[in-house]
Amino acid sequence: MHSESVEPLAEHSGLKPIGVRPPLGAYLRETWVRRDFIWTLAVLTREQQNARTRLGGWWTLLLPLIQSSVYGIIFGLILGSSRAPNFIPFLVAGVFLFTFVSGSFSTGASSITSNQGLLNSINFPRIVLPLSVVVRQFLNLLPTLPILLVVSIIFDRAIKWELLYLPLILALLLLFGFGAALIAARITVEIRDLNKLVPFVTRVLFYVSGVFFSPESLGVTDPVFVAFIHYNPVYAFLSLGRGAFVDGYEVTLFDWAVAGGWTLVVLVVGVIFFWRAEDRYGE
Repeated sequence: MHSESVEPLAEHSGLKPIGVRPPLGAYLRETWVRRDFIWTLAVLTREQQNARTRLGGWWTLLLPLIQSSVYGIIFGLILGSSRAPNFIPFLVAGVFLFTFVSGSFSTGASSITSNQGLLNSINFPRIVLPLSVVVRQFLNLLPTLPILLVVSIIFDRAIKWELLYLPLILALLLLFGFGAALIAARITVEIRDLNKLVPFVTRVLFYVSGVFFSPESLGVTDPVFVAFIHYNPVYAFLSLGRGAFVDGYEVTLFDWAVAGGWTLVVLVVGVIFFWRAEDRYGE
């Protein structure tokens, strides 16, 4: 049987060649059909990673707590009287939420390049891979939220009504992390050496996103620097999280606008940017 006669038969049977980019609408619909696979891949990968250590899943909680403790000691001493009000809950909220953002970006960056065998053997929307790593990071974030609530109760002796905003904050954060992971994944595929710079990028992001400081407490008045911080999407998400958990901080319309606007832009750009290279993944 000649290849010319095989191709119509394969197309009629619903078989598709590997590495062909479908239209965007069909691509997203096919991704939605794979939602069970995305969830299973995220859960199984998370369990596999936890199984490699003696404490297993406890590291999901211990690492952010250790980081918060170390940063609290170091930056608490360095900043002195310039510390943000209610510093401990402020810092814990910043570290916990930033861990999700940095984890989504860094694991998303390697989600394609570290799965070449899978890409070359199975036909599926490649967007599944960065989406699954973001879901995994989100599953790591969820157990830390009760700890953040306990810390806030200990220091504030109250639960804020703004906590009702938390589901919407988390939804926006998940979508933003997904968009960032898609952009990082595509760039890393195009220029493999950039994967070496991912830790540097996340570290710079840590220092400019207000994880351990607020511009007001530092007494910063330079309008360019203040604008750079406040229009930073990560800072906006940290501010929303602190407004929901930490006494003395508010959930403001400005932070909603910055976080929502950046989420829309990063998600749309990320999906299109990633999809346009669909036929090149796995090469």
